[in-house]
Amino acid sequence: GEVLGQIVAHNSANKTAGTIDNQVIIFSRHGQSSFILRSKHVTLRGLMKPILYSFRRCPFAMRARMALCAARIEVEIREVRLSDKPQQLLQVSPRGTVPVLQLASGQVLLESLDIMRWALTQCDPKGWLQCAPAAPEAALIAENDGAFKADLDRYKYPDRHPQKTQVQWRAEAERFVVVLEALLQGRDYLLGSRCSLADVAIFPMLRQFAAVEREWFNTAPYPRLTGWLQRFFDDQIFVASMGKLPFWRAGDAARQFPQRITG
Repeated sequence: GEVLGQIVAHNSANKTAGTIDNQVIIFSRHGQSSFILRSKHVTLRGLMKPILYSFRRCPFAMRARMALCAARIEVEIREVRLSDKPQQLLQVSPRGTVPVLQLASGQVLLESLDIMRWALTQCDPKGWLQCAPAAPEAALIAENDGAFKADLDRYKYPDRHPQKTQVQWRAEAERFVVVLEALLQGRDYLLGSRCSLADVAIFPMLRQFAAVEREWFNTAPYPRLTGWLQRFFDDQIFVASMGKLPFWRAGDAARQFPQRITG
Protein backbone atom coordinates (compact mmCIF):
# COMPACT_ATOMS: atom_id res chain seq x y z
CA GLY A 1 0.00 0.00 0.00
CA GLU A 2 2.71 2.49 0.96
CA VAL A 3 4.83 1.68 -2.08
CA LEU A 4 1.90 1.97 -4.48
CA GLY A 5 0.85 5.22 -2.85
CA GLN A 6 4.32 6.55 -3.58
CA ILE A 7 3.96 5.43 -7.20
CA VAL A 8 0.72 7.38 -7.63
CA ALA A 9 2.13 10.46 -5.91
CA HIS A 10 5.41 10.25 -7.81
CA ASN A 11 3.69 9.73 -11.11
CA SER A 12 1.17 12.54 -10.62
CA ALA A 13 4.05 14.93 -9.92
CA ASN A 14 5.73 13.77 -13.14
CA LYS A 15 9.14 13.44 -11.49
CA THR A 16 12.14 11.54 -12.81
CA ALA A 17 13.94 9.03 -10.62
CA GLY A 18 17.06 8.11 -12.55
CA THR A 19 17.55 5.25 -14.99
CA ILE A 20 17.46 1.49 -14.81
CA ASP A 21 20.90 -0.10 -14.68
CA ASN A 22 20.64 -3.64 -16.02
CA GLN A 23 23.82 -4.57 -14.21
CA VAL A 24 22.70 -3.49 -10.73
CA ILE A 25 19.14 -4.48 -9.81
CA ILE A 26 16.69 -6.68 -11.67
CA PHE A 27 13.48 -7.45 -9.80
CA SER A 28 12.36 -11.08 -9.87
CA ARG A 29 8.96 -12.61 -9.30
CA HIS A 30 10.00 -13.19 -5.68
CA GLY A 31 10.93 -9.59 -4.96
CA GLN A 32 14.65 -10.39 -4.88
CA SER A 33 17.41 -9.40 -7.24
CA SER A 34 17.68 -11.73 -10.19
CA PHE A 35 20.80 -13.18 -11.71
CA ILE A 36 22.41 -14.53 -14.85
CA LEU A 37 24.17 -17.90 -14.72
CA ARG A 38 26.87 -19.33 -16.92
CA SER A 39 26.01 -22.95 -17.55
CA LYS A 40 28.45 -25.55 -16.21
CA HIS A 41 26.62 -28.41 -17.86
CA VAL A 42 26.45 -27.67 -21.57
CA THR A 43 28.46 -25.84 -24.18
CA LEU A 44 26.52 -22.96 -25.69
CA ARG A 45 29.15 -21.16 -27.73
CA GLY A 46 28.23 -22.86 -30.99
CA LEU A 47 24.56 -21.88 -30.96
CA MET A 48 23.36 -20.05 -34.05
CA LYS A 49 20.42 -18.48 -32.22
CA PRO A 50 19.40 -18.11 -28.59
CA ILE A 51 17.14 -20.90 -27.33
CA LEU A 52 13.98 -19.96 -25.45
CA TYR A 53 12.27 -22.53 -23.22
CA SER A 54 8.68 -21.40 -22.88
CA PHE A 55 5.13 -22.38 -21.99
CA ARG A 56 2.43 -20.59 -23.93
CA ARG A 57 0.05 -19.80 -21.05
CA CYS A 58 2.68 -18.88 -18.45
CA PRO A 59 2.40 -15.10 -17.86
CA PHE A 60 6.13 -14.76 -17.23
CA ALA A 61 6.95 -16.57 -20.47
CA MET A 62 4.31 -14.51 -22.26
CA ARG A 63 5.93 -11.19 -21.41
CA ALA A 64 9.37 -12.51 -22.35
CA ARG A 65 8.06 -13.57 -25.77
CA MET A 66 6.43 -10.17 -26.26
CA ALA A 67 9.72 -8.40 -25.60
CA LEU A 68 11.63 -10.68 -27.96
CA CYS A 69 9.00 -10.10 -30.62
CA ALA A 70 9.05 -6.32 -30.13
CA ALA A 71 12.85 -6.35 -30.35
CA ARG A 72 12.71 -8.41 -33.56
CA ILE A 73 15.08 -10.98 -32.09
CA GLU A 74 14.82 -14.45 -33.60
CA VAL A 75 15.24 -17.38 -31.24
CA GLU A 76 14.73 -21.11 -31.34
CA ILE A 77 11.64 -21.73 -29.22
CA ARG A 78 11.04 -24.92 -27.26
CA GLU A 79 7.53 -25.30 -25.85
CA VAL A 80 7.82 -27.18 -22.55
CA ARG A 81 5.36 -29.63 -21.07
CA LEU A 82 5.63 -28.63 -17.41
CA SER A 83 4.63 -32.10 -16.22
CA ASP A 84 7.46 -33.65 -18.26
CA LYS A 85 10.32 -31.17 -18.41
CA PRO A 86 13.07 -32.02 -20.88
CA GLN A 87 16.51 -32.82 -19.54
CA GLN A 88 17.99 -30.05 -21.68
CA LEU A 89 16.00 -27.48 -19.71
CA LEU A 90 16.98 -28.98 -16.36
CA GLN A 91 20.65 -28.94 -17.35
CA VAL A 92 20.68 -25.17 -17.75
CA SER A 93 18.06 -24.42 -15.07
CA PRO A 94 17.81 -27.07 -12.34
CA ARG A 95 14.68 -25.46 -10.89
CA GLY A 96 12.95 -26.06 -14.24
CA THR A 97 10.84 -22.91 -14.40
CA VAL A 98 10.10 -21.00 -17.59
CA PRO A 99 11.01 -18.84 -19.35
CA VAL A 100 14.70 -19.62 -19.73
CA LEU A 101 16.84 -18.10 -22.48
CA GLN A 102 20.17 -19.64 -23.50
CA LEU A 103 22.39 -17.09 -25.19
CA ALA A 104 25.06 -17.97 -27.72
CA SER A 105 27.58 -16.24 -25.44
CA GLY A 106 27.19 -18.98 -22.86
CA GLN A 107 24.90 -17.05 -20.52
CA VAL A 108 21.56 -18.35 -19.29
CA LEU A 109 18.83 -15.88 -18.33
CA LEU A 110 16.50 -17.41 -15.76
CA GLU A 111 14.05 -14.55 -15.13
CA SER A 112 11.52 -13.08 -17.51
CA LEU A 113 12.52 -9.50 -16.65
CA ASP A 114 16.14 -10.32 -17.47
CA ILE A 115 15.02 -11.63 -20.85
CA MET A 116 12.85 -8.58 -21.49
CA ARG A 117 15.59 -6.11 -20.63
CA TRP A 118 18.24 -8.04 -22.55
CA ALA A 119 16.07 -8.14 -25.67
CA LEU A 120 15.07 -4.50 -25.48
CA THR A 121 18.66 -3.43 -24.86
CA GLN A 122 19.52 -4.98 -28.22
CA CYS A 123 16.65 -3.26 -30.00
CA ASP A 124 13.80 -1.20 -28.57
CA PRO A 125 11.89 0.28 -31.51
CA LYS A 126 8.83 1.07 -29.40
CA GLY A 127 10.85 2.68 -26.62
CA TRP A 128 9.51 0.46 -23.83
CA LEU A 129 12.66 1.00 -21.75
CA GLN A 130 12.56 4.79 -22.04
CA CYS A 131 8.89 5.54 -21.43
CA ALA A 132 8.71 5.72 -17.63
CA PRO A 133 10.77 6.79 -14.59
CA ALA A 134 12.78 3.84 -13.32
CA ALA A 135 11.89 3.89 -9.62
CA PRO A 136 8.07 3.85 -9.83
CA GLU A 137 8.23 1.40 -12.72
CA ALA A 138 10.36 -1.05 -10.74
CA ALA A 139 8.11 -0.74 -7.66
CA LEU A 140 4.98 -1.34 -9.72
CA ILE A 141 6.44 -4.44 -11.37
CA ALA A 142 7.66 -5.77 -8.00
CA GLU A 143 4.17 -5.42 -6.50
CA ASN A 144 2.68 -7.16 -9.53
CA ASP A 145 5.15 -10.05 -9.44
CA GLY A 146 4.92 -10.43 -5.67
CA ALA A 147 1.77 -9.77 -3.68
CA PHE A 148 -0.61 -9.47 -6.63
CA LYS A 149 0.58 -12.67 -8.34
CA ALA A 150 0.16 -14.55 -5.06
CA ASP A 151 -3.37 -13.20 -4.59
CA LEU A 152 -4.19 -13.94 -8.22
CA ASP A 153 -3.16 -17.58 -7.84
CA ARG A 154 -5.37 -17.93 -4.75
CA TYR A 155 -8.26 -16.32 -6.62
CA LYS A 156 -7.77 -18.66 -9.61
CA TYR A 157 -7.50 -21.78 -7.46
CA PRO A 158 -9.65 -21.20 -4.36
CA ASP A 159 -9.97 -24.94 -3.71
CA ARG A 160 -6.27 -25.01 -2.94
CA HIS A 161 -6.64 -22.12 -0.49
CA PRO A 162 -9.73 -22.80 1.62
CA GLN A 163 -8.81 -20.16 4.21
CA LYS A 164 -10.98 -17.71 2.25
CA THR A 165 -13.69 -17.86 -0.38
CA GLN A 166 -12.98 -17.05 -4.01
CA VAL A 167 -14.76 -13.71 -3.62
CA GLN A 168 -12.55 -12.87 -0.66
CA TRP A 169 -9.40 -13.77 -2.56
CA ARG A 170 -10.66 -11.64 -5.45
CA ALA A 171 -11.03 -8.71 -3.07
CA GLU A 172 -7.41 -9.20 -1.96
CA ALA A 173 -6.23 -9.06 -5.57
CA GLU A 174 -8.41 -6.05 -6.30
CA ARG A 175 -6.31 -3.87 -4.03
CA PHE A 176 -3.72 -3.77 -6.80
CA VAL A 177 -6.29 -3.65 -9.60
CA VAL A 178 -7.80 -0.49 -8.08
CA VAL A 179 -4.37 1.18 -8.16
CA LEU A 180 -3.91 0.29 -11.83
CA GLU A 181 -7.33 1.68 -12.71
CA ALA A 182 -6.41 4.94 -10.98
CA LEU A 183 -3.08 5.16 -12.80
CA LEU A 184 -4.90 5.02 -16.14
CA GLN A 185 -6.95 8.13 -15.45
CA GLY A 186 -6.48 10.53 -18.35
CA ARG A 187 -4.04 8.40 -20.31
CA ASP A 188 -3.70 5.12 -22.17
CA TYR A 189 -0.87 3.49 -20.20
CA LEU A 190 0.09 3.02 -16.57
CA LEU A 191 2.94 5.49 -16.30
CA GLY A 192 2.40 7.85 -19.19
CA SER A 193 1.03 8.32 -22.66
CA ARG A 194 3.15 5.52 -24.16
CA CYS A 195 3.50 1.84 -23.41
CA SER A 196 6.36 1.05 -21.03
CA LEU A 197 8.11 -2.02 -19.67
CA ALA A 198 5.72 -1.92 -16.70
CA ASP A 199 2.65 -2.18 -18.94
CA VAL A 200 4.02 -5.20 -20.78
CA ALA A 201 5.26 -6.88 -17.59
CA ILE A 202 1.91 -6.47 -15.82
CA PHE A 203 -0.42 -7.18 -18.74
CA PRO A 204 -0.24 -11.03 -18.65
CA MET A 205 -1.24 -11.14 -14.98
CA LEU A 206 -4.15 -8.72 -15.49
CA ARG A 207 -5.22 -10.81 -18.46
CA GLN A 208 -5.44 -13.80 -16.13
CA PHE A 209 -7.30 -11.81 -13.48
CA ALA A 210 -9.92 -10.67 -16.01
CA ALA A 211 -10.37 -14.22 -17.30
CA VAL A 212 -11.12 -15.90 -13.95
CA GLU A 213 -14.70 -14.56 -13.88
CA ARG A 214 -15.12 -12.91 -17.26
CA GLU A 215 -18.75 -11.93 -16.80
CA TRP A 216 -18.01 -10.34 -13.43
CA PHE A 217 -15.01 -8.43 -14.79
CA ASN A 218 -16.99 -7.09 -17.72
CA THR A 219 -19.36 -5.34 -15.30
CA ALA A 220 -16.74 -4.43 -12.66
CA PRO A 221 -15.80 -0.75 -12.18
CA TYR A 222 -12.62 -1.00 -14.25
CA PRO A 223 -13.44 0.57 -17.62
CA ARG A 224 -9.97 2.02 -18.13
CA LEU A 225 -8.31 -1.33 -17.46
CA THR A 226 -10.73 -2.97 -19.88
CA GLY A 227 -9.61 -0.56 -22.59
CA TRP A 228 -5.95 -1.04 -21.65
CA LEU A 229 -6.29 -4.81 -21.96
CA GLN A 230 -8.01 -4.47 -25.31
CA ARG A 231 -5.15 -2.38 -26.68
CA PHE A 232 -2.83 -5.29 -25.97
CA PHE A 233 -5.25 -7.87 -27.38
CA ASP A 234 -5.34 -5.89 -30.64
CA ASP A 235 -1.55 -5.47 -30.80
CA GLN A 236 0.21 -7.66 -33.35
CA ILE A 237 3.06 -8.21 -30.89
CA PHE A 238 0.69 -10.01 -28.53
CA VAL A 239 -0.94 -11.93 -31.39
CA ALA A 240 2.44 -13.05 -32.75
CA SER A 241 3.54 -14.06 -29.25
CA MET A 242 0.62 -16.43 -28.67
CA GLY A 243 0.89 -18.89 -31.54
CA LYS A 244 0.27 -22.49 -30.51
CA LEU A 245 3.18 -24.89 -30.76
CA PRO A 246 3.59 -28.62 -30.16
CA PHE A 247 5.61 -29.61 -27.13
CA TRP A 248 9.31 -29.88 -27.89
CA ARG A 249 11.21 -33.14 -27.74
CA ALA A 250 14.92 -33.77 -28.18
CA GLY A 251 15.66 -34.33 -31.85
CA ASP A 252 12.84 -32.11 -33.13
CA ALA A 253 13.64 -29.67 -35.90
CA ALA A 254 14.32 -26.16 -34.63
CA ARG A 255 11.28 -23.87 -34.53
CA GLN A 256 11.84 -20.16 -35.02
CA PHE A 257 10.17 -17.50 -32.92
CA PRO A 258 8.70 -15.17 -33.87
CA GLN A 259 7.59 -16.75 -37.11
CA ARG A 260 6.94 -13.32 -38.54
CA ILE A 261 8.66 -10.16 -37.39
CA THR A 262 5.99 -7.52 -36.79
CA GLY A 263 6.29 -3.90 -37.77
